[in-house]
Amino acid sequence: MSTKDAIAFLAGAVIVVSLIDSAKTTPATAAGPLGNVSGTLPGLAPIISDAEKADARALIQRLRVKRLGPGTGYRRTRYGDNWADDAVGVPYARNGCRTRDDLLARDGRDVTYRAGSSCEVVSMRLTDPYTGRVIHWRKSEADEVQVDHVVPLNYGWRMGAPRWPMTKRLDFANDPLNLLPVYGGANEDKDASGPSRWLPPRRVVRCAYVTRFAQVALKYGVPVTRADKKAMLAQCR
Repeated sequence: MSTKDAIAFLAGAVIVVSLIDSAKTTPATAAGPLGNVSGTLPGLAPIISDAEKADARALIQRLRVKRLGPGTGYRRTRYGDNWADDAVGVPYARNGCRTRDDLLARDGRDVTYRAGSSCEVVSMRLTDPYTGRVIHWRKSEADEVQVDHVVPLNYGWRMGAPRWPMTKRLDFANDPLNLLPVYGGANEDKDASGPSRWLPPRRVVRCAYVTRFAQVALKYGVPVTRADKKAMLAQCR
């Protein structure tokens, strides 16, 4: 093999390795938000192309702006029991499985269930969209994976949810569009923050994250703060 051929071969090998490494960071099954309006497809793939970023900005521009209201009266139970299967207007509703298990099954790989159950997930492998880490999860360490409300329940409360009927609050809390299984530490860091105060540590997914935030907010008529809208648009330049 000539020196020129050897260099070309090595360059090709580097490209192949780069593609493999890239595939490891984004699961092949992860769906981009613009093509996942139902929320039933797994994960959160990055938005990369200029055309999709333009579509994302157009979506975000539609959001109404409002000051963040008080959290007076907020409790988790204002949105129903935790992960109960009693919503009515969203995918997976009343299918006999807890919402959390539905989401673990949607996004996990190598999913196993408790013996005798077709619902209760006891182990799986998850690629966390927020940090990129691969988590080999078991139910004995349940909090290592938490299901994040993309638009937090307390944020929704402070933006008008007290005036919603209970059926709408149940849907908001259990809608797969608003739910992502993620690394527990990232979810705890986020707490009830909007995008101006918290974004995923993994920068490549930030435009996809704020797009998903906008999709949920528009679906349920949730306004965002002026600072949040500005931060969201900045992620999809």
